[in-house]
Amino acid sequence: MHHSVDTQTNSGSGLARDGVSGLVVFLVALPLCLGVALASDAPLFSGIVAGIVGGLIVGAISGSHTSVSGPAAGLTAVVAAQITGLGSFETFLAAVVLAGVFQIGLGLLRAGTIAEYFPSSVIKGLLAAIGVILILKQIPHLVGHDADPEGEMSFVQPDDQNTFTELLATVGDLHIGAAVVGLISLAILILWNRIPRLKKSLVPVPLVVVMFGVAAASVTQSMGSGWTIGPSHRVAVPVAESFSDVSGFLRFPDFSTILSANVLIAGLTIALVASLETLLNLEAVDAIDPEQRVSPKNRELFAQGIGNIVCGCIGGLPVTSVIIRSSVNIATGNRSKLSTVFHGALLLSCVLLMPGLLNMIPLSALAAILLVTGFKLASPKLFRQMWAGGLNAFLPFVVTIVAIVFTDLLIGIVIGLCVSVAFILRGALRSPLNTIKERRVSGEVLRIQLPTQVSFLNRAILSRTLDSLPHGGHVLLDGTATTYIDPDIQDMLLDFESKAAPVRGVKVSMLGFQGTSLGNRLHFTEHIDQQSQKDMSPADVMQRLIEGNHRFHSGMQISRDLRRQQEATARGQFPMAAVLGCIDSRAPAELIFDLGLGDMFSVRIAGNFARRKVIGSLEYACAVAGSRLAVVLGHTSCGAVTAAVDSYLTGRSALEMTGCENIGVLLEELQQSIVPSQMTGDVNDPVVLKRLVNDVARNNVFRAVGHIREESRVLDRLANEGEIAIVGALYDVDTGLVEFFPETLRDNAALREIQIS
Repeated sequence: MHHSVDTQTNSGSGLARDGVSGLVVFLVALPLCLGVALASDAPLFSGIVAGIVGGLIVGAISGSHTSVSGPAAGLTAVVAAQITGLGSFETFLAAVVLAGVFQIGLGLLRAGTIAEYFPSSVIKGLLAAIGVILILKQIPHLVGHDADPEGEMSFVQPDDQNTFTELLATVGDLHIGAAVVGLISLAILILWNRIPRLKKSLVPVPLVVVMFGVAAASVTQSMGSGWTIGPSHRVAVPVAESFSDVSGFLRFPDFSTILSANVLIAGLTIALVASLETLLNLEAVDAIDPEQRVSPKNRELFAQGIGNIVCGCIGGLPVTSVIIRSSVNIATGNRSKLSTVFHGALLLSCVLLMPGLLNMIPLSALAAILLVTGFKLASPKLFRQMWAGGLNAFLPFVVTIVAIVFTDLLIGIVIGLCVSVAFILRGALRSPLNTIKERRVSGEVLRIQLPTQVSFLNRAILSRTLDSLPHGGHVLLDGTATTYIDPDIQDMLLDFESKAAPVRGVKVSMLGFQGTSLGNRLHFTEHIDQQSQKDMSPADVMQRLIEGNHRFHSGMQISRDLRRQQEATARGQFPMAAVLGCIDSRAPAELIFDLGLGDMFSVRIAGNFARRKVIGSLEYACAVAGSRLAVVLGHTSCGAVTAAVDSYLTGRSALEMTGCENIGVLLEELQQSIVPSQMTGDVNDPVVLKRLVNDVARNNVFRAVGHIREESRVLDRLANEGEIAIVGALYDVDTGLVEFFPETLRDNAALREIQIS
């Protein structure tokens, strides 16, 4: 029952927030719809129709919780050009219908995935640019200079001014009444969010601002002409006296022209531009959504297509997802797409039922709301964040902002994308491929790790790397992490292998290219055979283990074809080393030393101590199977050693500590490596206890090495003759590095000259 109450409360709260958001978006959208229509040289009512369709139809079909659709400022230049080029608004509407059909096709073809390739720096630049433009464009409206239509966003304006000259013109054209309303509205918006009780109230501050603006406009009617906020400074919704007047506002397409070449080209142009703007805006609004919801791109294209078909049929401008309205939607805390639908319903009902009241809203009050939205989009925090990301992110971000501000949204985005691509190309040319020198059984091999996607962007650096290979070298092209390789790159590699490599004496091996024209082929031995084992000295094996551990530590392990090794070693094994290690899951010797199948014998027992059966395994490995090195490998933070130390310090038995009686034999063995003089300090301190445990682990390794030499005459003799070496080492589970003990190296004839760094 309690859960049901919470659900209802949350649902009610969500509806309330969506209602508030829808109301504020409606207030902002109304003048924008009219302004976009005016800037597009289209009938004013066509902008209102597009806003209604964007809210009611696109909003209902769309899967986005935050996006608001309507007539877009970014399309004004395209729409104006197409209306002029097609000769009539009715022919243009036929092109809008076709654009909707094309968009439905794009959605069904899943073309929305192109949005995943937009660089984040460009998307963030788009958001910041819209913020900057809102600030620059709304300042004139804030103080009553309304020469440029609200919603016009291009740099070059219909009134023959531009964004910056309009600011200068504003200085000589201040309207006292509108300016007072605008500045007070701005103060209300700022102060409201700084007073906790008001900020948490259900009354949306933009509604307060609009109500204040309407009241102030009414009051100024009785004041002097310098104070009166006349029709040119207020919203201008077309007023219909009757239903027939409303229907008279609607325009219908001329379908007789729909198959003409000009209309088809216009429809395709509108579809592509509108789809691109929609996808960009979706990426942008998803980025600023507090709940980080992801809008389904292909469904959005389908919804936009339906919306544009309806717009074309009843006289509306083409619609797209619009960043300004969507940003306001998010800023006012919407919860679902109901806010979008509600804003469309308000546009429809209010325009039909109360156009006179709407026409009392001062543009300066709405400008204050948009100005605050602009500051949120172009916040200093965003600029600091992009600067911290480095020049590769900051420069495309800034270029996108400047380009959008000085041109328009679409041209600016294209410029920003071009700059981002230039940085990507620059990075592809300057960033070297990951190359690793590996000592394989048959000699040194240069492994070139190819990236996940190998496209034409990688061609230059790959060609440069291959050209730099030394004469007589051996290169392994490693594509094990590659999911796609461009056919042109495949041809280039095959051409290098068949022509350039033979002339220069370079061997070319390939791995990870099954299913491509390249295929897999390895011209080196990956496993140790009998001859390789014989040719190795204990010092050689020691060096291989050191190098392998360094590769493991750095994350640069050798790429191996384990299936090929399995098949090769099935016929026999000739390991180069035997390692006595602990059963600890964090200390697998094969991984620690970066070895493959057939490279080593592994003897594992808790505490890595050497009893007779363990020594027997080492005798087989070295005296019978030919391994050249025996390593006792302890490790830090050993659980078995910790238990032995704990038992020693507390006097508790293994049975008392673990409930297991056989573990006692293990603890007794390890306790022989405890040096009482080392057991100092506060054992309740974790740092001190860790030091004590690691000291005992080290002692245990020395003891095991000595025990092997004492108990096995054959291993001791082989070590004294230099045929094998028996050494001790400690693996640090914190760093991943192995420390070989110099004292144990000096006890071996084959290793006395080796210096361990």
